[in-house]
Amino acid sequence: MQTVLIQLAAAFFGSLGFSIMFRVRGKLLLPASLGGLFTWSIYLFLFHITHHVFAPCLAASAFAAGYAEVLARLLHAPATLFVIPSAIPLIPGSYLYYGMLAAVQNRMEEFQQQFFVMMEFAIAIALGMSIIWTVIYMSSRFHHHRTAG
Repeated sequence: MQTVLIQLAAAFFGSLGFSIMFRVRGKLLLPASLGGLFTWSIYLFLFHITHHVFAPCLAASAFAAGYAEVLARLLHAPATLFVIPSAIPLIPGSYLYYGMLAAVQNRMEEFQQQFFVMMEFAIAIALGMSIIWTVIYMSSRFHHHRTAG
């Protein structure tokens, strides 16, 4: 349990750091940072159930995109201000680092394993967000079409 709390704190402060670095305004700073905490919470919960990275990362990134879109409308700000900090905890930095280390040290089997997991993360992040953005786009087109006709 202590490890989970440390990870959640790291997700929050990591998202906070990126929010500050990207100059997110004062009142938007806390919601942007909480997005990282919520996103990582979803990932950890689902990873605990599945013990795989793809589905939890897909769900967590879909949440991050949905969260960003909702906050953008509620707080009258661009969704980008929320989606980037919310997705930061999902970035597979350790897999990239250890994969590159294995490649430099000519441990190709370990490199391939690390690279495969890194690609699972990358594809899941892109796919999860794309699904949400497609649903939002399609629903806005449908709504616009219904009100225009």
